[in-house]
Amino acid sequence: MEKNQIFETVIEDMSEQGEGIGRAGGYTLFIKDALIGDRIEGKVIKAKKTYGYGKLLRILEPSPFRVEPLCPASSPCGGCQLQAMSYDRQLQFKEDKVRNHLVRIGGFEEKELPLEPVIGMEPDETGQRGFRYRNKGQFPFGRSKDGRIVYGFYAGRTHSIVETGECFLGAPVNRRILETVRSFMEEYGISPYDEVRHEGLVRHVLIRTGRHTGELLVCLVVNGGELPHGRELAKRLMEIEGMASVSLNVNRQRTNVILGEQMVYLAGKAYITDRIGSLAYRISPQSFYQVNPVQTEKLYGKVLEFAGLTGRETVWDLYCGIGTISLFLAGRAGQVYGVEAVPAAVRNARENAALNRISNAEFFEGRAEKVLPGWYEAHPQAAADVIVVDPPRKGCAEELLRTMLRMAPRRIVYVSCDSATLARDLKYLCAAGYSLEQVQPVDMFPMTVGVETVCLLSKLHADQHIEVELQMDELDLTAAESKATYEEIKNYVLEHSGLKVSSLYIAQVKEKCGIIERVNYNLPKSENSRQPKCPPEKEAAIREALGHFRMI
Repeated sequence: MEKNQIFETVIEDMSEQGEGIGRAGGYTLFIKDALIGDRIEGKVIKAKKTYGYGKLLRILEPSPFRVEPLCPASSPCGGCQLQAMSYDRQLQFKEDKVRNHLVRIGGFEEKELPLEPVIGMEPDETGQRGFRYRNKGQFPFGRSKDGRIVYGFYAGRTHSIVETGECFLGAPVNRRILETVRSFMEEYGISPYDEVRHEGLVRHVLIRTGRHTGELLVCLVVNGGELPHGRELAKRLMEIEGMASVSLNVNRQRTNVILGEQMVYLAGKAYITDRIGSLAYRISPQSFYQVNPVQTEKLYGKVLEFAGLTGRETVWDLYCGIGTISLFLAGRAGQVYGVEAVPAAVRNARENAALNRISNAEFFEGRAEKVLPGWYEAHPQAAADVIVVDPPRKGCAEELLRTMLRMAPRRIVYVSCDSATLARDLKYLCAAGYSLEQVQPVDMFPMTVGVETVCLLSKLHADQHIEVELQMDELDLTAAESKATYEEIKNYVLEHSGLKVSSLYIAQVKEKCGIIERVNYNLPKSENSRQPKCPPEKEAAIREALGHFRMI
């Protein structure tokens, strides 16, 4: 296939980013806005050797899963990749995504996966599913080609603003807030930010909504230390029913990171309050707080169920944000320790504990991969019965995973917004003595390709065993060792990681993994000699090789 070539195809599958996948003459094409089951006509816009990208020209025969999008800007806007797909089929797409990652990246057997169907949203009062759920929106401001001040969302893979008018995932009041800001900017001649020139003032407007309290928070992200006539804007915004907080966030950096570190409060409080279940939470502009409160209750209910608490356990909640999960757990645990890197979120977590009169939750400020190893080094005898992790999209750092394994909690509950890095980390943990017991996806982000997943891992216990009779000559070579020689392992590591490893290092890792070793690989050459220890990066590469050869 060549660029600009016209083709017809039936969409047989969909990529993880929501693109339709079809084939024309044996050539694979990824087509935006095409759904599985569509028969379409398209045009090649980028051609590589074995695959290409196409543009949807027209639908010749629609998929049985195709529906009319509620939002007219759903195609150019980068926010809703799946709005043209029926909601039930969206849930199946997300279940398939989690399964594929666990099998392909995690190395788990598909038939043995303890994977439950995705927990989806129930119909709202209008009978619709998957709309009006977001309690947070971040809207970039800029100029259109004809010079008007506009707001909306970025088109997919670009920083070109698509004017949406109203986003049907967020609260209806958002549009009034944004129009108030825009008319104020036009009245006082305040320019929106220009990314290319690094000029202009208003970059984004962040809006948070308390679903249960009705409170509103507005934060203008500005390329400067102040907003001219800002008090006047704050006065206008405070007239909107429910408005509780108006602030500025200063971000002068030439970056695509939305929020800076400095806050300036213009009116109202520094936070709003919302509830999850019976617990109240204070939320500031910089706080991490799940965007779908209805589904959050279902998600946290699963976390609590998987933790299996009886009231006596010591629990660590890593990447705890403002303490949402920590405080959920505290009601049924003996002691909960939360760790979070964002100072404002830690302050909110402590305030939230006090607000809910919870005294058995303590919070540490810092990166989890630094705080937990440092704490355990100072308290090597301390126990952790349950560890809960809810990391960012990149997953857990290996140093953190190693410390978790050393602490050997009875259960690990892993909450993830990226099933690919989830699968990678589960593979690491299950190779070192844990069993994947339950996998529960939850649809926190309807109309998008995103899916949240909560997993339960249990520690394998040595007292759970069966007795078998073996002949002595069978013990010379273990079943695991018979799957690959040392040279094969060395070659695999070199090919896939570029690292050279010794037989001694392989033996040390195999011993950690419970693979029986013959004596000559484990003992030093003399009583006084010191054996070098396998470095962490080489241990990880060796573990990957052992997993590849099905030795662990």
